[in-house]
Amino acid sequence: MTTLRRGVGLTPMETRRDLIVRTAVLAEELGYEIFALPEGWGLDAVPVLTEIAVRTARINLASGILSVWGRTPATLAMTAATLHQLSGGRYVLGLGASTKALTEGFHDIAFEHPAAKLRDVVTRVRALLAGQPAQLGNAAAARPLRLGQPPAPEVPIWVAALGPHTTRVAAELGDGWIPALVARDRLPGWATQLRQLREAAAPDARAHGSGRAAHRCRRQCRDRPGHRRRLHRLVPGRYGGRLRPIRVRPRLCHAGPSDYRGEPAP
Repeated sequence: MTTLRRGVGLTPMETRRDLIVRTAVLAEELGYEIFALPEGWGLDAVPVLTEIAVRTARINLASGILSVWGRTPATLAMTAATLHQLSGGRYVLGLGASTKALTEGFHDIAFEHPAAKLRDVVTRVRALLAGQPAQLGNAAAARPLRLGQPPAPEVPIWVAALGPHTTRVAAELGDGWIPALVARDRLPGWATQLRQLREAAAPDARAHGSGRAAHRCRRQCRDRPGHRRRLHRLVPGRYGGRLRPIRVRPRLCHAGPSDYRGEPAP
């Protein structure tokens, strides 16, 4: 039988900072493996995750997700390296192409070629985290700078993707895939597709499974109704639904993209 580990994620409409932090702390107390915080047009997710990082000790923390339109690759790399250091290696950088409505209606940026944008940002962020100079495009004559803190190539980068083009980016470049809005019974089919894309594009990808660094669960989370009730009481169904634990298959989200199988981690 496949062993399922569990995480908790909120919607970007949740803007009660104190409640978000309390939910993350409670999730750690209950043994959940990861807490994912999205970002939309309300709270800046980075300082909230920073507060959570200093108030927790075990649970992994993910930006689930940060838009590739809202920050430069350099800013994203600084953010990831800093949270990685602050959390003791528990941080996962989640990136996605977001939506046309949010990109244009909030950030005032044309939503053009989102898959190409996603690929470019992931590539640049990973290079900076590896200690390489910034990859310059608009200021090609400038001297490229490196990240001004120790390299952190082990920071996992998970990529949110649904369409065929962004899914290819996730398969080729991501350490994990964020299957937002995908029904759980469809995950095996998506996982097979991602694995095939990964193997075709990068047959040697298994050698850099940096996503394994995020796998720090000290104990198994038991699927007890009491745990869910405590979370439900803390975060009521304010937007027409109720908070439910997100089932996370360990290799689906914690290993390299060539390992999208859904078996228990070794």
